[in-house]
Amino acid sequence: MANIVYGMLNVAKTALITQQKALDITANNIANVNTEGYSRQRLNMEQNEPVRYEGGTLSTGVRANRTIQRIYDRFINAQLADAASKEGRWQAQGETLEKAELMFDEVSGYGLNNAMSQFWGAWQQLSNNPSGYTERVTLIGESQNMTDVFNKLTRDLNQVQKDSDTSINGAVGDINTLTREIAELNLKVAEIEAGNDHSANEFRDQRDLKLKELSNLINVNSFEDADGYLTVVTANGHTLVDRVNSWDLTTGLNANGFNDVFWQSSSGTLQNITSDISDGKLKGWIEARDTVIPDYLTRLDDMALTMITAVNTLHSSGLTLEAPPDDTGIDFFTGTDASDIAVNTDIVNNSNLLAAALNTEGVPGGNGNAIAISELQNSLSMSGGTATFDDFYDSLVSDVGRNVSQAKVNTDHQSMVSLQLSTYREEVSGVSMDEEMVNMVQFQSAYTAAAKLVSTVDQMLQTLIDMI
Repeated sequence: MANIVYGMLNVAKTALITQQKALDITANNIANVNTEGYSRQRLNMEQNEPVRYEGGTLSTGVRANRTIQRIYDRFINAQLADAASKEGRWQAQGETLEKAELMFDEVSGYGLNNAMSQFWGAWQQLSNNPSGYTERVTLIGESQNMTDVFNKLTRDLNQVQKDSDTSINGAVGDINTLTREIAELNLKVAEIEAGNDHSANEFRDQRDLKLKELSNLINVNSFEDADGYLTVVTANGHTLVDRVNSWDLTTGLNANGFNDVFWQSSSGTLQNITSDISDGKLKGWIEARDTVIPDYLTRLDDMALTMITAVNTLHSSGLTLEAPPDDTGIDFFTGTDASDIAVNTDIVNNSNLLAAALNTEGVPGGNGNAIAISELQNSLSMSGGTATFDDFYDSLVSDVGRNVSQAKVNTDHQSMVSLQLSTYREEVSGVSMDEEMVNMVQFQSAYTAAAKLVSTVDQMLQTLIDMI
């Protein structure tokens, strides 16, 4: 009788301990219901080792498995990291190109389209009164305004490039911080899980969250070895994290004066990995800085140079209001591209040097050159003789808007993919309050029943003692 009583007491004791542990885990799940990256935990229960006695085999109750199970799907987390990389790329590129789009301000009336229109119009006005002082001063003013817009567009786009470059430099620092933190978490996971007696679930959750943050900045590949260490490598195979060690990225100026991204080996050797980065915010900033915005600048330069050449060719062959032999025309513009196009200072200081007449006309009164220059507005001077200046610039503005729109569409799409994956992850790993409340009632009832069993055994022991 005593053996049976003490056996029942042991069953009750292990039941109490196990159900208490299950309640603790349930409470922890409920407390972390809003914790980002938390994976719910579960206590796996199993039967105690049975004991043999003369009548056969007797069960000895319940016990908790040594490790607390983390409800986790490695494949979903890998997909989340990949989606974060793609979303980061388009988000960074979209934000950068939106800044560039603001520079092409054609709504307020201060954009290049309006400036060119005023420039051509001023030449038409001069053709109506070739020797008029007001018309000449107005033309000089409109010319300066147009060249200023060209210059400002270039400066503003260059600043967007510099801002992207600053973001790239900052992102590299953030990447290095994250890789060091992942290496530190690797150490904590390994120390806690040594011997397979414990689970480092909290640190694993933190590590996955850091990996997602890292993937948002740069596309990486990762895998976990048998010892629980997470290895992280770049897309081209350069190691960023290996067990408890991390390798830094660094930046260095290229021929254009911008920062390229380098991987630094343990020996200090640098390898340029800029062109190997295919996703993440780094890719978005690099692509905007090195590909998209340079295309805008090249097209602006092409338009400015073509205008400089076309106008100067006509103007330098015309007649000014100056008396012979100084009545031959001079270049109306200086510079070679959109960054330095400017009105000739000689003309700014002396409006008589505007050559409104043709060589075959007399002055004052000749207006053939002014008409010829104004008609450049409708000439097919751009894109190999297939587009006017206005057409060419409208195409550029259209492409700017299209690139912003494309980046936004891709950002929205990847954001939706990330949201769907996050929702699926929550279904698998997230905490359901309804489920946890059911579990709490279930474990509490089991705990109460085990306590009742202790009370019953106590009464049985008391009865046995009274009999003796």
